Amino acid sequence: MSDEEPNMSTGRKTTLSENTLFGMGNPLLDISAVVDKDFLDKFGLKPNDQILAEDKHKALFEEIVKRNKVEYHAGGSTQNSVKIAQWMIQKPHKVATFFGCIGTDHFGEILKKKAEEAHVDAHYYEQNVEPTGTCAACITGDNRSLVANLAAANCYKKEKHLDLDSNWELVKKAKVYYIAGFFLTVSPESILKVAKHASDNNKIFCMNLSAPFISQFFKEPLMMIMPYVDILFGNETTDDIAEIAKKTQNLPKENTKRQRVVVFTQGKDDTVATVGEKVTMFPVLDIDQNAIVDTNGAGDAFVGGFLSALVQEHALEECIRAGHYAANVIIRRVGCTFPEKPDFH
Repeated sequence: MSDEEPNMSTGRKTTLSENTLFGMGNPLLDISAVVDKDFLDKFGLKPNDQILAEDKHKALFEEIVKRNKVEYHAGGSTQNSVKIAQWMIQKPHKVATFFGCIGTDHFGEILKKKAEEAHVDAHYYEQNVEPTGTCAACITGDNRSLVANLAAANCYKKEKHLDLDSNWELVKKAKVYYIAGFFLTVSPESILKVAKHASDNNKIFCMNLSAPFISQFFKEPLMMIMPYVDILFGNETTDDIAEIAKKTQNLPKENTKRQRVVVFTQGKDDTVATVGEKVTMFPVLDIDQNAIVDTNGAGDAFVGGFLSALVQEHALEECIRAGHYAANVIIRRVGCTFPEKPDFH
């Protein structure tokens, strides 16, 4: 969409400027390979899950890179989403900003290069104590089990990066903020600072429940951030979506100027959105099962598409349509990758 095209929902022009969308999270290099059930069983993995690596998974990383077809892709949930938002927007470049921590190593260099190629304005906190984080994507059929070894991503320090004037200026430039729930395990104080800024300035703060372990084991930091959340995303790995959506709507909210919106994707089933008491279902785009190559990144892509429309101030329905489009493109490809240009109108 060029800068001059009118905004469809209001008929007025939305000229996007650099750093309008801010994302912060765990930058990881995805290592994906097709595995079999024996491999999953060996490491006690569910076919479709997202977990943090423990000691027992060390050998998994050594084994997966020896598989015959291994692919390396720049990943990390939030980084994927802001990249896809930038891809959907196309021009100007660097509408999306990204903060996260990497190591001073080869994998870190790959992440920097990939962010640059995606025209995302990435500002990494670089440290040499831990190596750049990785995520093993163990693919079986159209399932994927993700095991994240955060390493450097876990070393993000608010006072060493977010608080620096030059970085905080970039935060202040944004109008829409997105942080996946995964970052709650790393730096809740960084999330809180950004969330408060958004709330105090009537900007939009979005968060994602990301994976079951976040709401199970990191409930306290999640509840600390929740009053500042304007848009909450979730996916089908979360139990009883309608119930969660209702509960979330009833949680306290700091900025009363904006009604909280809860958006849950459910794979091939309808996406559910609640605004206040109103629940709306949005069917996803039809796709032939044979065309699905890899569902890894579908949720991140949905959020990315959604955010690309949100920063252009489009209506909820348009944001969801953009999210469905982006997810539909991503699942036809390996990893969270995309063609040169979107074909979205």
